[in-house]
Amino acid sequence: MFGVGVAPSWLARAAYAADSPGKSKKVLVTIFQRGAADGLNVVVPFGESRYYDLRPTLAVPKPSSAENAAIDLNGFFGLHPSLAPLKPIYDAKSLAIVHATGSPDPTRSHFDAQDYMEAGTPGLKATRDGWLNRALAPQDPKTSPLRALALGPTLPRMLRGKNAAVAVNNIADFQVRDTASSDMFESMYSHSVDTVLHGTGKETFEAVRMLKAIQKESYAPAGGAAYPAGRLGQSMRQIAQLIKANVGVEVAFADVGGWDTHVNELGQLSTRLTELGQAMAAFHKDLGDRMADVAVVTMSEFGRTAKENGNRGTDHGHANVMFVMGGDVNGGAILGEWPGLQQEQLYEARDLAVTTDFRDVLGELVSNHLGNRQVGSVFPGYQVDPKKYRGVVRAS
Repeated sequence: MFGVGVAPSWLARAAYAADSPGKSKKVLVTIFQRGAADGLNVVVPFGESRYYDLRPTLAVPKPSSAENAAIDLNGFFGLHPSLAPLKPIYDAKSLAIVHATGSPDPTRSHFDAQDYMEAGTPGLKATRDGWLNRALAPQDPKTSPLRALALGPTLPRMLRGKNAAVAVNNIADFQVRDTASSDMFESMYSHSVDTVLHGTGKETFEAVRMLKAIQKESYAPAGGAAYPAGRLGQSMRQIAQLIKANVGVEVAFADVGGWDTHVNELGQLSTRLTELGQAMAAFHKDLGDRMADVAVVTMSEFGRTAKENGNRGTDHGHANVMFVMGGDVNGGAILGEWPGLQQEQLYEARDLAVTTDFRDVLGELVSNHLGNRQVGSVFPGYQVDPKKYRGVVRAS
């Protein structure tokens, strides 16, 4: 039904939203592309002929050269055609792209790489909490029980930690339909001598009451926004609904699988990117002016091989691409340092090299968007240096 983060108490009140009418918070939404997306076919380096040498059957055609060609961004890079809904956002300078990003850890294991990225500590398995949880300010009596949430069946690694967080498949899952049973269970929790159970139970019901209040009004996305029917689209729709309801959301998480394209990549990647592009564009349109306070960042555990394999697919690689969308984003630009695709420029002679550590992109968002300047505590063991930031967001 739902999950809660590890915390002794949320110290929250169901009346948070009523106490803060119209109050807007900075919000960071993270989309995790599980399975290792092929960044070279997501944002295509069509200006480099070596790209076409390495991918004789998988390369996205140059802009205007054929049907389903790349969408020109700056004369060198282009969007995959399935991401066409993002082009107007890029042109409006609300979408930035950082290429050749990733983790310095060399693993090609999906499980390990995802774990390292969600913990924010590449190569270190002992980290128990996630970077997105650590990015939150300490809780106080005004903290909303919905400040940190994930759309999904379980709480992701990224949101686990001392700050309370909640995971739910669907907003409706929080609704307690049997009032009598609800009252009985709440009474049991409130009289428990176990202070941890008392806190978790009471605060869970506070979240339930807040969401039940939201559910009394039907939700229609604004501006004619049309979310795709898949899981990601519906997750983004619900995140937008909660942000607009002023219930105190500060960070939110959604993920989408299906990016592990070892065989017959073309159709699979197009399907995944269609959903991603439509979901992000609908979210941007739905929030409208509220996007001034919201940033969305995408990430995937690693990229894929520069050269296609013998099955019209690609294998586990290294560097990838990240999107950052929002009102305070320095958009309309491809940021970062392009390493090149010549044999001597590839990582281990096979992969796009990492020139931007993913923590520098996330650290800049934590500092300049969320306003948490203690980035070193968000990414322990990493030498945080603002000089390595790529100018993704304007400083607040």
